[in-house]
Amino acid sequence: MMQFELLGLYAETSIHAGAGSSTGVIDLPIMREAHTGWPCIFGSAVKGALRCKAEQGALDKDSIADVFGPDTNNASDHAGALAVGDARLLLLPVRSLTSHFKWVTCPALLNRAADDARRMNKNVPAIKLPDQKNEIALHAADSAPLYLEEFQFQAQKHDLGTLINWLAGFVNTDENFAERLQKQLVIVSDDMFAHLAQYATPVNPHIAINNQSKTVKSGALWYEETLPPETVLYIALAASPARSQRREQVSAASVLGKALQLFPLEAPYLQLGGNETVGMGWCRVSKVGA
Repeated sequence: MMQFELLGLYAETSIHAGAGSSTGVIDLPIMREAHTGWPCIFGSAVKGALRCKAEQGALDKDSIADVFGPDTNNASDHAGALAVGDARLLLLPVRSLTSHFKWVTCPALLNRAADDARRMNKNVPAIKLPDQKNEIALHAADSAPLYLEEFQFQAQKHDLGTLINWLAGFVNTDENFAERLQKQLVIVSDDMFAHLAQYATPVNPHIAINNQSKTVKSGALWYEETLPPETVLYIALAASPARSQRREQVSAASVLGKALQLFPLEAPYLQLGGNETVGMGWCRVSKVGA
């Protein structure tokens, strides 16, 4: 019988999970879903990061083979028993011109997260949100004009208590996260979020210096897109019994337990994407509540 788990990811530094080269203005864009344009980190990249952490001493060789599959030279022996989904976006930090940054989401994101949670056998509260026009933003605080990037919204006060408590379960390593969401959570329309998700992510210029002249190398200017710190994502895990031919049978519960051993309470971190040597990609991992 398969075993399921949902993990919340809280970005403590910027993440560059690159999609490769681009023909657009941004030389190094981030991964995005083709049909929505929402940022994500593909499951293959997440699984690679999990295996990398396991190989750094978190698991022994047999456990790594059970969970992720044998090494490249023996890949045809059997597949790994852990299915790893994409890291899907839940809350996007967006600059606010009138206050501290806001965590922005939309009904489509919330409904998809709820569907994923139910598939992972998690309890999901009833989420009821009013229909929204593009200029309206739901907020738990007082109604007032609100600016996100260059857009003005009319913040409409709404009881988000049940939703906030559920969302806080994705970052349960922070006991104050629900209180922070009460002040900073904003829900915009699906269409407006599509625009913010496309154009409100940081794009940073980079240059290369000629070591002799200490000037910029000719043509060595490029632009790199990232997900900002404080981004909240989640990944779905599904474990099957191990497929190895060893005498003892390793159950699905054991496979999932070994995967969760990668995130002990004293060091619940995972590095995703590139630029690790400049401190990018560090996420704090939480096991989402029942």
